[in-house]
Amino acid sequence: MSADISRVTAELFSIPVGDAYLVYAPIRQAAFLANAAVVNLLADLQQGSPDLSVPGANEWLELLRQLEIVDGGEETKPVTTFRGDPKPTTVTLFLTTACNLRCTYCYASAGDTPTRVMTLEVAQRGIDFVLANAIELGKCEIEIAYHGGGEPSVNWKTLTESWEYAYRKAAEAGIQVRAAMASNGVMADDKIDWIIKHLDGVSLSFDGLPEVHDTHRLTVLGQGSSSAVMHTISRFDAAGFPYGLRLTVTREHLDKIEASVRFICENYRPQRIQVEPAYALGRWRDAPSAETAEFINGFRAASAVASAYGHNLEFSGARVGTLANHFCGVTQDSFCLTADGSVSGCYEVFLEQNNWSDYFMYGRYNVEKSTYDFNLPILNNLRKQTVEKHEFCQGCFAKWTCGGDCHHKALDINGPGEFAGTDRCHIIRELTLDQILQKVADSGGLFWHQAPPELVIAQ
Repeated sequence: MSADISRVTAELFSIPVGDAYLVYAPIRQAAFLANAAVVNLLADLQQGSPDLSVPGANEWLELLRQLEIVDGGEETKPVTTFRGDPKPTTVTLFLTTACNLRCTYCYASAGDTPTRVMTLEVAQRGIDFVLANAIELGKCEIEIAYHGGGEPSVNWKTLTESWEYAYRKAAEAGIQVRAAMASNGVMADDKIDWIIKHLDGVSLSFDGLPEVHDTHRLTVLGQGSSSAVMHTISRFDAAGFPYGLRLTVTREHLDKIEASVRFICENYRPQRIQVEPAYALGRWRDAPSAETAEFINGFRAASAVASAYGHNLEFSGARVGTLANHFCGVTQDSFCLTADGSVSGCYEVFLEQNNWSDYFMYGRYNVEKSTYDFNLPILNNLRKQTVEKHEFCQGCFAKWTCGGDCHHKALDINGPGEFAGTDRCHIIRELTLDQILQKVADSGGLFWHQAPPELVIAQ
């Protein structure tokens, strides 16, 4: 064999699919279905001793070159790293731990935890910090995310006044502001009006079928909240306002995923629909797991329904088309401010009393210095929790799209030792395989290949 065809230049995975194999090169964004003979040819190529007398070998080699699996040059792994003091241009504001609902599966146990309310001053400090970073780094935009621990709209004064402050200060610097919110959707019309006028998007928690939603997403008086949420969604649709819906599925409602997604698709126009199993955190800590084969089956059926209506159903750990060494912003200097002004790297750690706060709280505002002090040992430990550092993940074909999954959930399950996987890993692999096979089918059924996406920092 000549030297110019002997070198495999892609990280490869061969995944059994029925009587065939899916050959997948994640970094090359390439995949095709093949038989055992082709898989053996690839193995021989990797060893440097292929048998080119095998029928069709030369044709397969030509395809492998086209897909950059052979002689494609060196792969660039999607690894982003951070050093020194953080320079974020996005701030997440945990406005309050108070909430107008008492959802049974709330990860934050909102309403049961100590009540904290962010002042405008705390919000302004965070905005000033990311704005100064944007100016220093030559960025044209900052982002504000109003998020959890409770319902952001409950602290309405700080939400609206912090947005107005950010918009004014950024305009003075010639910088744009993008602002979004995660919400339970239970709010009055005047608040909906303000959101439509000022924010760039909202992620709403809505579980689909009203009877499913009302089983778990209850008001403080124990009443269902679906009618209020559906009113908000209808207002957003009427205004053409961009929003996404996140469905949380408990064990007893796994058989309702398909019907819930159908209900949404038939009645509303979200930009995104995401389905996640309820996690054993907060008030749901002792509940039966929904991370099961039934969830995968229900998701697949619901995905077919969503596709028929022009939607791609999403699950957080399966995202073919994105390459990253991180699942979220935890390893990427995510800058989240608690109501008390502490800096957290994780959306699920919003109080110093939270589990694992010692692992995620890495900063505090220094009034005398008028800036933030950062605990670099804590921050650097978070920066190391990327997928290429996890030995458990190295043989997994989904690693460069999953990014190592949620570090907080891994800590909750594995403890602070080496990552050893979670029940989510099986879901991620199965749904990622579905997505790759769909890419092949959408590309004509022979192979899929696209240019690698730009590296992104997932927040």
